[in-house]
Amino acid sequence: MRLRFTSICLAALMLALAAPYSGKAQNTRAQEEKKARLEKEIALIDKQLKENATKSSNAMGTLTLLRSKIAGRKELVAESDREISAISREINARQKEIDRIQNRLDTLSAYYSKLITSAYKNRDTKIWYMYILASENIGQAFRRMAYIRNLSSNLNAQGEKIKETRSELQRETDSLAVIRSRAQSLRNRRAAEVSALQSEEAECAKLVSQLQRNRTKYQKELAYKKRQVDALNREIERIIAAAVSGKSGSSTKDKTVVDTKLDAEFARNKGKLPWPASGPVVDHFGQHYHPVFKSLKLPFNNGVNIALEKGSSVKAIFNGTVKQIVVMPGYNKCVLVQHGNYFSFYCKLGSVTVKAGDKIKTGDIIGTVDTIDNMTQLHFQIWQGTKPQNPELWLK
Repeated sequence: MRLRFTSICLAALMLALAAPYSGKAQNTRAQEEKKARLEKEIALIDKQLKENATKSSNAMGTLTLLRSKIAGRKELVAESDREISAISREINARQKEIDRIQNRLDTLSAYYSKLITSAYKNRDTKIWYMYILASENIGQAFRRMAYIRNLSSNLNAQGEKIKETRSELQRETDSLAVIRSRAQSLRNRRAAEVSALQSEEAECAKLVSQLQRNRTKYQKELAYKKRQVDALNREIERIIAAAVSGKSGSSTKDKTVVDTKLDAEFARNKGKLPWPASGPVVDHFGQHYHPVFKSLKLPFNNGVNIALEKGSSVKAIFNGTVKQIVVMPGYNKCVLVQHGNYFSFYCKLGSVTVKAGDKIKTGDIIGTVDTIDNMTQLHFQIWQGTKPQNPELWLK
């Protein structure tokens, strides 16, 4: 029983010791993955900005992309700051360890020096023989012989300790040099990111000034965009209301039985659903105000806009049935998929690979994204019955 208890304690101790290192490795990996994602998203937005600058006068779209890029850049700078802080703490801890080892080495060296001095003063072998022969009894003689042998052993052992400590000190010093080099590299990269951020913010200010000078023109463009958004929202609401009430289309009745099992599965996966495509969200859910004309409300966004590479595939986020495919001005082809009492809506598609009535599974390709007004973005929505949901709360 005692042996088993000891084994359990040892196992627990090993796990406790391993946990900080495991957690540190996971944090480092998560930081690297996040930075890689941010860099990829910034590169994608930058590509769209360059294409838009050469082919279009869509200043509002450019401003939206630029602001998203700046937000990503700020997050990247903040991530670099966190990494630099962590590595600074590591440098301090490593330096303290080097100081501790150096103090131990100094103590060992001082003791070794005393042993050498003692051995040197008594280097004449006659003195050692006289020391042993002068013993009062045989027991004392043996003890004095042992002392002489131990002195030699102590010298050798102390020399080995010094050698090992010096090696340990060198390893720690080399490791510190590597960490300091990495810290400098991080600082250089952060400086480059800050410089890029300042340049992007200046470009954004220039674009804002351009929009302010042409307020009437951009207000007309915004009004036109609002009509497109309102038309899309009315059509989605009509289709979903028909689906929820059991009517398909405008005249024929098609009593649809809601798949309650699928409905429950969809609900359980809130926050875990896969993204329909990989890219940064450049326009978020909800009501927003114009970034320049602050008192002016933008059309309510029932979903999110995701910037993508040209020709990117768009995938189903969950098992379901293709309810309807519609074509809308400004949004091209749109696909509505039903998941019980939930619906996912995929807009701004150039091509569609499904048709109404198709049963699809998570990850199935629905179509490819289109480029509209030189912007390659997927407009994506999630509805619970007749209520639009914030997709970012549902997607992992």
